[in-house]
Amino acid sequence: MSVLESERLVLREFVLDDADFVLELLNEPAFVRFIGDKGVRTRADAQEYLRKGPLDSYRRFGFGLYLASLRADGSPIGMCGLVKRDGLADVDVGFALRSSYWSRGYAVEAAKAVLDYGRRTLKLGRIVAIANPDNHASIAVLEKIGLEFERMIRLSGSGPELKLFAPAAPRSPS
Repeated sequence: MSVLESERLVLREFVLDDADFVLELLNEPAFVRFIGDKGVRTRADAQEYLRKGPLDSYRRFGFGLYLASLRADGSPIGMCGLVKRDGLADVDVGFALRSSYWSRGYAVEAAKAVLDYGRRTLKLGRIVAIANPDNHASIAVLEKIGLEFERMIRLSGSGPELKLFAPAAPRSPS
């Protein structure tokens, strides 16, 4: 089911048949380095990741991570969506693209569309984002969609320290 479209992308809910793509994406070196090793090694693991992650999120919250594909030919290029995480008070926008689609503006396009969807359609209040401090490309995307660094956080006591990005505070006229 298509959730939203942008100029060049279609974002839709994941289905179990997307497992092969998810298996590839979650094992890309940059995904493992910056987002984490999800332990997905087989098609069955990828289906379980989909069941416990995006599919469960759609059921529980009415949103989740979506498959991002090219509008022109339907090629899947990554995922982008809204996530409600334990350890984070606000919903956050998350994204990951296959490295062969980096540096073409797709991440900014997808993340901006999802942020607008969360605010306008889902009427979510504050939407934030988290990033590995070393992930300069993702940080640039977050800044381009209007989020600013707020503070360092940990999602769990022993988890890695992450940068939290939030909507820019309103500026007072000077």
